[in-house]
Amino acid sequence: MGIMTIDGRKVEFTDEKNVLSVIRNAGIDIPTLCYHSEVSTFGACRLCTVEDDRGKTFASCSEEPRDGMVIFTNTGKLKKHRKLIVELLLAAHCRDCTTCVKSGECNLQTLARRLGIHDVRFDNTRETHEIDTSSPGIIRDPNKCILCGDCVRACEELQGIGCIGFAFRGTEAVVMPAFHKKLAETDCVNCGQCRVYCPTGAISIHTQTDEVWDELADPDTRVVIQVAPAVRVAVGEAFGMNPGKNVMGKLVNALHRMGFDEVYDTTFGADLTIVEESAEFGRRLEVGKNLPIMTSCCPAWVKYVCDHYPEYKQNLSTCRSPMGMLSAVIKEYYRNPKNVEGKRTVVVAIMPCTAKKQEAVRSNSSTKGEQDTDYVLTTTEIIRMIKNFGLDFKSLEPEAADVPYGLGSGGGVIFGVTGGVTEAALRHLNPGHDKETRMAIAESGVRGETKIKEFTVPYEGRDLSICVVNGLANAHTVMEKIKTGEAHYDFLEVMACRRGCIMGGGQPIPVVPRQRKDRAMGLYHADSESILKKCDDNPLVQSFYIGELKGKAHDLLHNTGY
Repeated sequence: MGIMTIDGRKVEFTDEKNVLSVIRNAGIDIPTLCYHSEVSTFGACRLCTVEDDRGKTFASCSEEPRDGMVIFTNTGKLKKHRKLIVELLLAAHCRDCTTCVKSGECNLQTLARRLGIHDVRFDNTRETHEIDTSSPGIIRDPNKCILCGDCVRACEELQGIGCIGFAFRGTEAVVMPAFHKKLAETDCVNCGQCRVYCPTGAISIHTQTDEVWDELADPDTRVVIQVAPAVRVAVGEAFGMNPGKNVMGKLVNALHRMGFDEVYDTTFGADLTIVEESAEFGRRLEVGKNLPIMTSCCPAWVKYVCDHYPEYKQNLSTCRSPMGMLSAVIKEYYRNPKNVEGKRTVVVAIMPCTAKKQEAVRSNSSTKGEQDTDYVLTTTEIIRMIKNFGLDFKSLEPEAADVPYGLGSGGGVIFGVTGGVTEAALRHLNPGHDKETRMAIAESGVRGETKIKEFTVPYEGRDLSICVVNGLANAHTVMEKIKTGEAHYDFLEVMACRRGCIMGGGQPIPVVPRQRKDRAMGLYHADSESILKKCDDNPLVQSFYIGELKGKAHDLLHNTGY
């Protein structure tokens, strides 16, 4: 514990790791472009520079707080310093701001307004670089890069991939994959965390909104859309609603008004996933083969295993993701002559995840030679479409999703948070339907933001060893332990993004710690308010196994291989 004097006020501090944190805790918003608490301190932008009582200036993000320090945050010298930095960044930056996908959400743009920069005195002498559109999930535009290094550290430190880095020096420096490769030619898993951390439009979502608008305008096309669990607790943030607010009903109304013929809930697909994956897990336990079973819901994780641990591909569940299952079932439903009505069917999925775009075009995401999910829109894209349409989202009355795929259990809803797949599976494996049983599962160690959660649960006379991981760098740690024999698990759930799908690469940003917690709690509240708690309770799931899915379940719900 210590005391600093900041702008003439005494401020206490305890275990803050840098002066910047102490300043922000004191209610002073020091601008930064390269600082994120979850990755290493880079100190590149120098916008957080402060001045001490001796006139010395230093970057507050990289300075440890000391008792007795006297700090000034907004002297005349500092204001000129910050303004010049942003001017220089703008001088070496693409200035097509009005048409930039990040316009209105760009940190650099926001800082320019805040610092009163209305003119740039310097010419842009940087070389123009080709825009990389090779990835199905994200677009890289080096001309909008400010060399803050945020994407590099997110890719390397949070995800352990390192497919982008700094090349060249000085004024020729650029962030890019090694050897001038395209993103699609690297180990990029399309998780989109680089986009989450990028403060400008240098990395953005590879959008498909124009294609979807065209499909909606075609009278001979039936456009069906499904909504993932994590989407419903993030969309409202863009329309002034509380973070974590479940707006599924309003979203269904908006989608209907925008022209989507049917709106379904991906939680139905999640219920199917649990039925199939639990059965597969039971078969593997019986023979003691290909354990741990590894969940296959996260496409970034699946690609990571295939790229870095191909010897463990057989451990991945053969189950398609909830999106993949529901899309396959929808397409099969509309292959039935009595449901066709002379229209072509297009399936759109709203996902919190940029990697889902890559999953949709994966070779094993097709049935009978037809791609199951035609388009994937992220949460951010559907927000832009709603705004484009001109809807007053906040005032919309809630509507229920359509039948026959609009009903899912609470267990399906919590797929959107880390540990949710495991918790839903444990509910299904446990015959109990009472509240006490569910509470015991929730308190077993499956919930929480801990990066690596290890615990055991009793099952049919034995203890199941379970591991739940979020963040691919943490998954690497676990996989190395499995590979060396240091760790043995029966069930392994991995979500590529920290805290699960609620923090996916396609979700709205920026996100402060409170929003992360609220999004997770929003899904748990939706679960607690659901009448159906586990996939066993969903009557539509049961009816489909004796109806539409009879004799087709394996072909529609499982992959042929990775």
